[in-house]
Amino acid sequence: MNRALPAVQLRVPTDEDAFAWHRIFADPEVMEFHGGKAAELSVYEELTARQRRHDAEHGFCFWTMVGAAGEVLGFTGAQPWPHEWGPQGEIEIGWRLGREYWGRGYVTAAAHITIDRVRAAGVSSVVAMVNARNERSIAVARRLGMELAERFTTPASQQEGHRYRLVLG
Repeated sequence: MNRALPAVQLRVPTDEDAFAWHRIFADPEVMEFHGGKAAELSVYEELTARQRRHDAEHGFCFWTMVGAAGEVLGFTGAQPWPHEWGPQGEIEIGWRLGREYWGRGYVTAAAHITIDRVRAAGVSSVVAMVNARNERSIAVARRLGMELAERFTTPASQQEGHRYRLVLG
């Protein structure tokens, strides 16, 4: 049974969104597959600034995900793969959601919007890099129609990861 996806909006992150991301991502469950602990505010200040540059240069970024009441839910979007290892030259689609919003379909809804936007920007395929134990993100990748393309070991954590791919045609 398919349920209707919730209303969600994506906007280019603002300076204020760094504070919101810092607050909602301070939950250890949210950060389980992202280093396991909360990042400093400066990490989110740099990340939101970098995403504004990505949007200006590429027409897409990790956008702030906003719910129907105007609340910041997290982020979803796409960016050029930012690391020296992995799928260099590829466009990564990704998401992170505040714990209180899990299980409601927000990420899937926002990821569909992201796919439409990156396709409109001329991107021919996207990848999602997911920790092999992150069942929630794997489920989102599958709902988007992504296929497992590679299993790898993450250099920093030495944990198994999966690279999913979606050809946008």
